[in-house]
Formats: sequence, C-alpha cells, structure tokens
Amino acid sequence: MSVELEELYQEVILDHARRPRNFGELANAAVLVHGDNPACGDEIHLGVRFGPDGSLQDIKFSGHGCAISQASASMMTTKLKGKTRAEATELLRAFQDLVTGETTKQSQNLGDLLLMQGVQKFPQRVKCAMLAWRAFEQALQQTAGESTVSTETDFSNSGFRTASPLG
Repeated sequence: MSVELEELYQEVILDHARRPRNFGELANAAVLVHGDNPACGDEIHLGVRFGPDGSLQDIKFSGHGCAISQASASMMTTKLKGKTRAEATELLRAFQDLVTGETTKQSQNLGDLLLMQGVQKFPQRVKCAMLAWRAFEQALQQTAGESTVSTETDFSNSGFRTASPLG
C-alpha cells in the first residue's frame, strides 16, 4: 500500500470511527441483530427496516469497539441504505472478498469501502471489519425479530458464500 493510500485509509477510518454515520437505535426496526467479536470485545447492535419492496429502507447501528469495527459499520450503513436485498448481498460478498484478499471485479462497487482492504494484512482485524457485515448477513436472513451472531463462526460456512442472492 502506498504512503498516500495508507494516509487516506487512516484518515477515512478515523473520521468514521470518531463521527459514525447512522449511529444510534433505529425506531421501529423490523430486525435487530446483536454481533460480538469475543477475541477483542467489539459489539455491534444493528437495526434494519425493510421497505414494502424488500429494499433496505433504513439501517442503524450502535455498540462499541475498535476504530476498525466502528468505521466499518458506519461505512457499511451508508453504502447499504436504499439497496435491494440482491444489491446488498452482492456488496456483502464483495466486502468479504476484499478484506480476505480475494479482490474481484465486484470490489469496484464498494467505493470508499475499498480503503478497508488494508485490514487483510492483520487477520484479527478482518474480524473487526466483518463484525457489522456478519450482523447484516444475519439480518438479510430474517424478515423480523432479534438474533445474535459472532465473528467466531467460520466465514467459509457463511450462507452468502454458497447461497444464491436474496431478492
């Protein structure tokens, strides 16, 4: 990673960590998912409301954790809001591929999330970056209710690796 890219990475991550977007509880959330990373203590509480057409009408998160987990959650919510389930599933796959070192052509749809690619150098930070995304993956599998996910689940067994896009 070039020095300029590393500086931009740090700047964007710190900005989202210090001033997270879509932070707080979502009133009238249809789906609530609690995510945790036992390895470092990060916690995310994700609220999602789907529109009548199944698109993500609103999404918010709360919780605490390292700059990577908070920034990833903030960036994720801004990127996913308004997307269809199929579009959101595609972004989920692309982000996981990005942070685990499997850059694909779908990665280009990630925009600023491409800056999270640097976490692949630090395996424990991949879990931090994926925490909110794991919670969102669970939210996509529900239409209502509350559930819990953990980063200690093997990524290779996750549904979005083998399932067809929802939608």
